Amino acid sequence: MLDFPLTPRSLPRVITAPGIMSGLEDREAGRDFSSLLSESCGGKIVVVASFLPLNCQKDTESGRWHFSFEEDSLLLQLKDGWSPDCQFIYVGSLNADVEPNEQDEIAGELLEKFGCVPTFLPPDLQRRYYHSFCKQYLWPLFHYMLPMSSDYGDRFDRSNWQAYVSANKAFADKVVEVINPECDSVWVHDYHLMVLPTFLRRRFTRVKIGFFLHIPFPSSEIYRTLPVREEVLRGLLNADLLGFHTFNYARHFLSCCGRLLGLNYETKRGYIGLDYLGRMIYVKISPIGIHMKRLESALDHPSCLSKAVGLKYEFRDKRIILGIDDMDIVKGISLKLQAMEQLLRQHLDLRGRVVLVQIIDPERSAGSDVQDTRDEVYTTAERINRAFGFPGYIPVVLIDRSVPFHEKVAYYALAECCIVNAVSDGMNLVPYEYVICRQGAAKLDEALGISPEAPRSSTLVVSEFIGCSPSLSGAIRVNPWDVDAVADALNVALGTPDAEKQLRHEKHYRYVSTHDVAYWAQSFFQDLDRACKDHSTKQCWGLGFGLSFRVLSLSASFRKLSIERILHSYKRTKSRALFFDYDGTLVPNTSISKAPSSEVISLIDTLCRDPRNTVFIVSGRGRQSLSDWFSQCKNLGIAAEHGYFLRWNSEAEWETSRVDKDFSWKKTTDPVMKLYTETTDGSHVETKESALVWHYHYADHDFGSFQAKELQDHLENVLANEPVVVKTGHHIVEVKTQGVTKGMVAEKVLTELAKGGTKPDMVLCIGDDRSDEDMFESISKASLEETEVFACTVGQKPSKARYYLDDPEDVLALLRGLTSQKPC
Repeated sequence: MLDFPLTPRSLPRVITAPGIMSGLEDREAGRDFSSLLSESCGGKIVVVASFLPLNCQKDTESGRWHFSFEEDSLLLQLKDGWSPDCQFIYVGSLNADVEPNEQDEIAGELLEKFGCVPTFLPPDLQRRYYHSFCKQYLWPLFHYMLPMSSDYGDRFDRSNWQAYVSANKAFADKVVEVINPECDSVWVHDYHLMVLPTFLRRRFTRVKIGFFLHIPFPSSEIYRTLPVREEVLRGLLNADLLGFHTFNYARHFLSCCGRLLGLNYETKRGYIGLDYLGRMIYVKISPIGIHMKRLESALDHPSCLSKAVGLKYEFRDKRIILGIDDMDIVKGISLKLQAMEQLLRQHLDLRGRVVLVQIIDPERSAGSDVQDTRDEVYTTAERINRAFGFPGYIPVVLIDRSVPFHEKVAYYALAECCIVNAVSDGMNLVPYEYVICRQGAAKLDEALGISPEAPRSSTLVVSEFIGCSPSLSGAIRVNPWDVDAVADALNVALGTPDAEKQLRHEKHYRYVSTHDVAYWAQSFFQDLDRACKDHSTKQCWGLGFGLSFRVLSLSASFRKLSIERILHSYKRTKSRALFFDYDGTLVPNTSISKAPSSEVISLIDTLCRDPRNTVFIVSGRGRQSLSDWFSQCKNLGIAAEHGYFLRWNSEAEWETSRVDKDFSWKKTTDPVMKLYTETTDGSHVETKESALVWHYHYADHDFGSFQAKELQDHLENVLANEPVVVKTGHHIVEVKTQGVTKGMVAEKVLTELAKGGTKPDMVLCIGDDRSDEDMFESISKASLEETEVFACTVGQKPSKARYYLDDPEDVLALLRGLTSQKPC
């Protein structure tokens, strides 16, 4: 996947003289150009989206292209929160086909005049990437419409997926051309570019990448139907900060990460984070806002004023309900019309007095589903108008054309109620725009004959399935599928007392006016800086191939254990202490048989036979299993149940920890764990002499995690006065006696050796899970000034150990090396 050819034309980079730009042969030289662009602020912001915020038109006579900024574009509006000195670069494609011989010239012009870097995709690639895969497959899927029938969205097509990946790589290549990875930030927008972070992260492991999804993220049951589900998830996880409009969308994403990749999230001080191979990926819930200045200027625009006066006359003595939607199957326009039909059928007094004005914005992509939706909308509107209309009264007014913004603002200002009835939608800013326009403006008030001191009011009916719904607490929320309930909501909205309408409006206006697009953008970037603050202090390694690529990030002092170094130390030392965990260290966690192999037993026995070695197996397993498995290792020390039971060799008696030996707490704990076992399929209870463990490895991921948290809280409450500790681990909840840790085992063994005059010259400690961290910490704090200490975790992950080995196979390779050594 990562071997797609680079975008064929490189962007002109360095201005050498007025009007003359030199090309760049080497991609690395792009850093010089990037540093020039970054001089005005600490680092420029590279905004990447499927399309540039530009209008483009070609003069048919002269053949010249004319470009201008698209003022409605969010990409332009978001930079209002920054000072004019901050450099923004936009990367995206043009909404027009440019001939290959014109592309270099246009690229130079767009960069110089607009700060835009165009990505020229071949027409066929653009069609398969954007129209086929994005619009006809991903869009319906992320809005909960599975392609059960080919009439409603395309089925998964591998060639279209390849086009999606190729396009993402082409965008990434353009970002690479203009970025300085040391100080610049990249902000990627929306579902069209979900694997782009993978290509950037592969090239620059420490670059700051933010990603914001502007549509819903579906529940795991829907998302898991995506054949390339893991590739897309890993693409998103190669960003540093992921933004979603609502907690529901973020929750679905986190659930998918848990179910498909086994990742658990944590919350701390209000932030949500995913630990992904040592990189903390932050998840931000951040509903987008509107551009206040644009709306306020539109309200005072002469075109808006004249339109508003005309509409006031046209709809005199009528109460306007307004709807503004794209022509899309998810917008619920036909359901809205059915609710209007029901309203007029049930309330005779509203006939002739209420008008639904439905503005239909042009569709963003063609398809049979769009045409079917349009046909249904027109059929329903005609039926309503025939049944309830009469001369001088049209109940449903459809405006199916591209409506200028100033005209929409006029409709907003005059509508008594606004309804957004989408069955699934990302954010939808129509309610926000409506609230601001209902606040009015000086010139508009004068034109409409409204006193500046007059109280303002607005009424909103919004679907509970759109992103802005949670932030509009004064709106009437509806289930768009329940036509009767929507009709009732419209009736309530029209009949709400003026005082209540004013209170609802004031509440909404305070929120919308203070949480605008500039606030949203600044908040996102503050969190992106915080998420990346430790980049420079970490070591990074790239892992995996293709779209499975990810970055392992660990502290600078953490490195792989060199077998050559430890063998050299082993050969020249006279006294050694060796500590080994069992599960996940000597035996893989994935192994069906938990008994050690004959090779493991032989290697451990060989180490134990060396009189210079003190060897201990330190495990959470019971003493009977461990003593049976290693019965032939006569000189092996065993610390069972995390050190509660300990013996120095097979001839020694078992010692018990010097802690409270009262296990009466088991009588309370066991019934509670069994209760959760009965209600959690795939779980079981393991009984140890000094502990009880609830396992949920085979339970449903989300339900098991939920039950584990509930069980932990339950046990902590009922055992509050008992001398025990309740701990969680990898798919377990364990209750054990306080003071029993693997760290105490290491501390006790080292202390006894020192008392006996055989203080070790070398200490080797290897483990793989949380309980082993106690051993690593204990060894690091021990008085071992002249001792060589090797604390090693299994698996590349954050740890208190200074070294790591990749897996149990590496541990066995190390043991083979140790057992083959002869003293110097």
